[in-house]
Amino acid sequence: MTDQQQTGGTKPSWTNGTNSRPKVLLLGSGDRRPKIIPESERLLPLIEQHADVVLVDFKYVEDLSCVMADMAIVLGGDGSILRAVRQMGSRQLPILGVNLGDLGFLADLQPEDFEQAFPDVCSGKCRIVEHLMLQCSVFRDNEPLAERLGLNETAILGGPPYSMLEIELYIDALLATSYSCDGLIISTPVGSTAHSLSAGGPILRKNLQAFVVSPISPHTLTVRPVVDTADRIYEILVREPSESTSVVVDGQTLCQLTPQDRVRVERAEPKFQLVEVQGRNYYQTLREKLGWGGDLKKK
Repeated sequence: MTDQQQTGGTKPSWTNGTNSRPKVLLLGSGDRRPKIIPESERLLPLIEQHADVVLVDFKYVEDLSCVMADMAIVLGGDGSILRAVRQMGSRQLPILGVNLGDLGFLADLQPEDFEQAFPDVCSGKCRIVEHLMLQCSVFRDNEPLAERLGLNETAILGGPPYSMLEIELYIDALLATSYSCDGLIISTPVGSTAHSLSAGGPILRKNLQAFVVSPISPHTLTVRPVVDTADRIYEILVREPSESTSVVVDGQTLCQLTPQDRVRVERAEPKFQLVEVQGRNYYQTLREKLGWGGDLKKK
């Protein structure tokens, strides 16, 4: 069984019609990574040979809700993909990531790999694999205060004056536990290789339907990360937050917390869609990106 069969996925939509040329967007953090623009100019003739480019946005300023496209090509790193996901909002398009950044768990293709794979992608030799996203909502005195769609994680983070937080976690309205810690992360499987991993959380295969709850520097050493189904509702209370304790979604501050606030994290209706090309597999990505060394005797 191939890795694509194991991860499931569907055929790309652009192979269903008579015109098999996909309509694509070109996105990327051109304001943060200057090499994105010259690299896009180099790749553009190849892209236009096999697809119709309907929009180019390297500043993430365009409204994508009305743009008719089949796929977004995102140049940059995983941060660029997170920005693209935020820009798409509830209307998520399949994303093909080209790594011009650092690690690139999501932007898995190097430019030379993209040049080889893109003609096959346009002819339908790929899979569109859906991944869990989260919806984070903050309620103050039971009234909605703020909400945001997320791909990686929701984090409760303290700030100056720095002190330990007392955090209560409720699952489906029942008290699960209370943490004495520096913060708390609720992560999707996609986000399990991001902030959650640095806090000691496990790595989850990206298409699992589960959340990881990872405390940051817990006071009690027996407290460990927990994996539970994404079908539950997770709620967080911080009884005595500092003046700068905040809710952060995918690295972006949503709001600062007061004792009257309740943070809710649940499965989002939209799904992150990733274009997976032939010849790549999940554990290959982990080996390459995490530097798993294999046989130590060969070192």
